[in-house]
Amino acid sequence: MNIALFPGSFDPVTKAHVDIVKRSVALFDKVYIGIGVNSSKQSYLSIEKRQQMLRAVFETEPKIHIIAYEGLTVDFCRSIDANFMIRGIRTVSDFEYEKAIAQMNHALAPEIESIFIVSKPGYSSISSTIVREILRHNGDVSQFIPKEALAYL
Repeated sequence: MNIALFPGSFDPVTKAHVDIVKRSVALFDKVYIGIGVNSSKQSYLSIEKRQQMLRAVFETEPKIHIIAYEGLTVDFCRSIDANFMIRGIRTVSDFEYEKAIAQMNHALAPEIESIFIVSKPGYSSISSTIVREILRHNGDVSQFIPKEALAYL
């Protein structure tokens, strides 16, 4: 069984995330969306709210499972028997950053393969960081967030 993990903060989930997940489902038997818990980061949404939001967005997709985790992502992959890690690439700088992480992950867990999925052009400018900034200033984020997620903001 080919199992993949799509790790991230999803704070909040964006249409760009949804696009990567939907394109991944056809490639794998099971896709975990792993919400990484980073205690040193100040989150906009609680872990529980992010889980609820992601479940609402993907409720009709039986191959997708939402779960929060702490610690090294490769260790979490091992715990769920994931042999692939999905990463979305929006820009050249994303690629450089993700390449370095993939190489470190490969050194730690050579059995886990990193798969890069390039963002569709219309989503390349959307990031959770920018969406959070718009939210903090009471801006309208409806064009960047899946409609199922808006109720959780």
